Formats: sequence, structure tokens, C-alpha cells
Amino acid sequence: MIKPVPLFIGLRYVIARRRQQFISFINGFSLLGMALGVLALIVVSSVMNGFDRELKTRILSVVPHGFIMRKGGLQDWQQVAAWLKQQPHVIAASPVVRGFALLSANNHSEGVEFQGVEPEALRQVSAVGQHLLMGSLTPLKPRSYNIVLGRILARQLGVIPGDHVVLTLPEAAITPAGIFPRSKRFTVAGVFSVGAQVDQNIALINLEDAARLLRMPGSVQGLQLRFDDMNTALGLVGNYARELGEEFSGEDWSHAQGSLFQAVKMEKTMVTLLLMIIVAVAAFNIVSALVLMVADKRSDIAVLRTLGMTSRQIMAIFVVQGSTIGIVGAAAGALLGTLIALNLTAMVSWVEQLVGAQLFDPQVFFVGFLPSEFRPLDALIVLSAAISMSLLATLFPAWRAAQIAPAEALRYE
Repeated sequence: MIKPVPLFIGLRYVIARRRQQFISFINGFSLLGMALGVLALIVVSSVMNGFDRELKTRILSVVPHGFIMRKGGLQDWQQVAAWLKQQPHVIAASPVVRGFALLSANNHSEGVEFQGVEPEALRQVSAVGQHLLMGSLTPLKPRSYNIVLGRILARQLGVIPGDHVVLTLPEAAITPAGIFPRSKRFTVAGVFSVGAQVDQNIALINLEDAARLLRMPGSVQGLQLRFDDMNTALGLVGNYARELGEEFSGEDWSHAQGSLFQAVKMEKTMVTLLLMIIVAVAAFNIVSALVLMVADKRSDIAVLRTLGMTSRQIMAIFVVQGSTIGIVGAAAGALLGTLIALNLTAMVSWVEQLVGAQLFDPQVFFVGFLPSEFRPLDALIVLSAAISMSLLATLFPAWRAAQIAPAEALRYE
């Protein structure tokens, strides 16, 4: 098979020995830099994808996918819940009363969002019952004034099941002795651990107790919904609220947790752009190597021009040489990066067992291991960007080579 002359010469320049070892060193350094850049981008993107997956899985296993409320409260919530369960993609609906308060114990105070729930209905829309470390949801009965706390919140307050906490509402009560903040003492009935931010700011109490505290007995604020797919909830919650009537409104999980996931997405984008600098440096090394190559091959270029090669063909020679370095480096980095990303969690666990230390302490971090989720599309984007930068890096040196005049180059030969 006859190869095009520029392709043959360009590949020959890549593998041939150099009279100047410095050029060979720069070529190898460029290839290595490109491989490391692509490898780092793929691995870091996979780690960021893994953290995003873990956060979504853990938080949305506890946080309902949607919430439908009615102005002034909802008294006939059983009928509304029955109607919602008949709608497509809705798995379950649970009544809820929500509010904000100050939780105090052992001279420590923390701001929390308390949620009044029915334990049996809650199990259908939330997996919090599956993440209990101590106690259970069963004691959350009317007028029991029991409370279930997240692990971090319980640790900050220094309480365990059986201890007492004081819940203070952000409103005052007028008594004969004066004006005092409204507060109520609760008994800790359980502690849950999801491994996410909800461990720090969520407290669960009985539905009727919460309604009584907020002075709305006999009614609830709205219904928590669970869908067969969390992404489906993004468009359907608002539609179902509008079908129920103008006095209803709805919000999906993105209203409460969207800012967190958006921050994770932004962090991934910024880290990717910063690591892309490594690929850019490798591309600049390709420019340097080709400029030196052009200077070293001036006489060869002149001879090729006198033999009839055109300026475009001369450009093609050095484009082939530079892009080959970039493509080989990017492909090697993509291959190694994919292998590492697919096995990163197991590799880190093996290292932790070997050294006898844990990289992410569960007492400090929400995620106690290094998650990784390889996405072929991310790898393809990184590989395409690296190859594109390599091709662009070859244009200027190749253009300089095409401008060499044969007579000037051969004058002193």
C-alpha cells in the first residue's frame, strides 16, 4: 500500500533518531505531558462524578422528590394523596408539617428544620428509617413529643436516645409572667445517619405534635411525593399542583437541594478547566519541538521543495508529526485514565488496608471512601479537546516550515 508522501515523511520524523537529543527529549516530554494531562482529567472527572452520584443517592433517598402545598394548610390531605397516587410516575405521598426552630441541649444550641411526619407514611417516601443508628421511628406518636435527630446534630448537642432536648420556635408567647419564646421539651427517640448534609439540620417529630406547635391542628402544610425516577419529578410536580387548583403550589427536590448539586457541577467544571492547563502546556511543548525540528530540517525541506513538493505538503509533514505526538499521548492517557477510573475505589481501599489508615474519616467527611464513576462521554470530550489542541499547536510551526525558501536554505550547504 502506497502512503501519501507527507504522511510517510511525517511519521518517519517521529520515529527516526535525532542528531540533536534535545529535540527527542522535548518530543518525549510533550507526549508524556499530554498523557498525564488526559489521565488526570479523566480520573478527576470520574471522582467528581462519583461524589455527585453519592450525594444525590444519599440525599434524595431521604429528601422527598417533590412537595405539594396549599395556602392556609391542607385538611383533606387523604383525598389529595389518593389522587396524586393515581397519577403517572407517583409512587407514594406522605403528609408533612415543616418549620424552623432552635434545638438546645447540654448548653449547646443548633438551628434545625423540624418535620412533622407519620412514621408509616414516611417510610414510603423516604429511606430515613433504613439509616437509623439508634432507636426507631415507631415512638413518634401523637402527644408523645419524641424526636429523631441526624447523627451530626445529635453529636453537636451531645445527646443519645433517652436524653431530652428543648425545641424553641421563632415566635413569642404572652403569659401572665411576661413575654417568653414558645418552647417544648422533646425526648430523643432515635438517631439516623445518611452521610449527607441532612444529618446536621433535620429533626423529625410526630405530625400532630408539629401541627400543634405551629397552631394549625387538624391540617398539614402539604404532601411529600416520591416518584419512580427523581429526574421525572422536575417537570411533573408543578403540573400536578396546577391541576389541583390555583391555591396549590409545588416544588421539586431541585428547589431545596439544587444549589448543592449545582455547586458540585460548577466545582467539576472549574477543576476540569484548571487541569486542562496541563494539556495546554503539553501542546506548547509540541510547538517548541516542531519549531526546533523545522530549524534542524531546513536543508531537508529545501531539497523536498526542489524535488517538487508544494508548501501545503511541507505543512502536512509537520502537522502529521506534531499531531501524531499529541494523538499517541492523548490515547495513552485516555487508556490509563479509564483503567484507573474504573478501579480507583478498589485501589484506594487496597492502599488503606496496606497502610492501616483511612483516607476519608467518616467522622469528618460525609462520604467515607473515594467514589468513582467513569462516564464515556466525559472521556470522549477530554480526548477530543486534547487532540484538537495538538492539531492547533502544529499549525504555526508547519506554516513556518512552508515559508522556507529553498535557495536561502541551500546557500551554504
